[in-house]
Amino acid sequence: MSCVVLAFSGGLDTSFCVPYLREQGYDVVTVYVDTGGVAGGDRDGRQEIERRAVELGAVEHVTVDGGDEVWRDVVVPLVWGGQFYQGQYPLLVSDRYVIVKKALEIARARGTRLFAHGCTAMGNDQVRFDVTVRALGDFEILAPIREIQARHKAVRKYERRFLEERGFAVSTKAARYTVNQNLLGATMSGAEIDDWMAPDAGTYQLTAPPERWPRSRLTLRVGFERGEAVSVDGERLAGPALLGRLHAAFGAYGVGRGIYTGDTTIGLKGRIVFESPGLVALAAAHRALEEAILSAHQNAFKPIVAAKWVELVYKGFFYEPLRRDVERYLESSQEFVTGVVTLETSGGQALATAVDSPHLLRSKTSTYAQSADWSAADAEGFIKLLGQSSILSASVNPVNGAGRA
Repeated sequence: MSCVVLAFSGGLDTSFCVPYLREQGYDVVTVYVDTGGVAGGDRDGRQEIERRAVELGAVEHVTVDGGDEVWRDVVVPLVWGGQFYQGQYPLLVSDRYVIVKKALEIARARGTRLFAHGCTAMGNDQVRFDVTVRALGDFEILAPIREIQARHKAVRKYERRFLEERGFAVSTKAARYTVNQNLLGATMSGAEIDDWMAPDAGTYQLTAPPERWPRSRLTLRVGFERGEAVSVDGERLAGPALLGRLHAAFGAYGVGRGIYTGDTTIGLKGRIVFESPGLVALAAAHRALEEAILSAHQNAFKPIVAAKWVELVYKGFFYEPLRRDVERYLESSQEFVTGVVTLETSGGQALATAVDSPHLLRSKTSTYAQSADWSAADAEGFIKLLGQSSILSASVNPVNGAGRA
């Protein structure tokens, strides 16, 4: 039998893929890349996923750590840029690139060129997976969910029936929703979410509803070095642990919950529920620090560049050379973004309430709207020259009533 390496999460789609591929004549090696989103705790969650893979008929199961790479390759540049996709979505799908990279390393080690994934033909993940696989090597891609879509309209219903007929249990939640959780947060789609209806209260994984928010205000301090978060309340933490700390702290106050309808790569409207309490809080802290340190021109220009980075990563072009070019600029812009930001919340949103850094662009002699080291005449002359072109145009070529009488 030929050996195929399957990127495996234990959800409905990848669970279906194992017996389906076996019945096509393949030996299936399942690879679970832990990108920081195991449910039920690290060890218990991993063991449950391995148990599921073996139960479904995998000849071998491999678990690989990917959280550090998600932090380094996705979280850090995302926070540097400070932009979310279409102004809302914090790229929670970006761990796919780490998953593919790690799974292909296993495929090479097993001497196979066959790689399989559980992406549908309706979504963006198939683009992220396929483009990345082809950018990283000469592999043949097997996509069982896309195959069955040619024959079955109700794909998830068919998957459930296929598994149940072979004696494999399917959880109620897996039957209703597609749930993805990783270091960046959690996304949910399916059922009433796809129908543009209010999500069920049980949809949410990481954020508490208002009735469960603590009564006391949360205050903590995030330390940054060259734009990268390195500490919480003075305690230095590795990136994944730091983001996990923020997820727990701000998730208890309902921060980072969103419902998003996006324009997908393939042209459909994609509606999801997402939660990213730690990332939303981290972005708020970084933005407050950066705005006080970068020049006016840097603050105006950098969002344009960052939006391109986000677009490339969202749409599947993680290995496009332009992404690396843009990232080098973002990294350069963070040279002096070092300091400590105080974050607070009473629920619902994270606010940066204090900023401390030796690099703040603070004048020793002037304070906005308070005092200045220039005269009133200097200000009046500056305003006159600044507005001269517009004022002259209005007087010579009045439009819509503008200009002198």
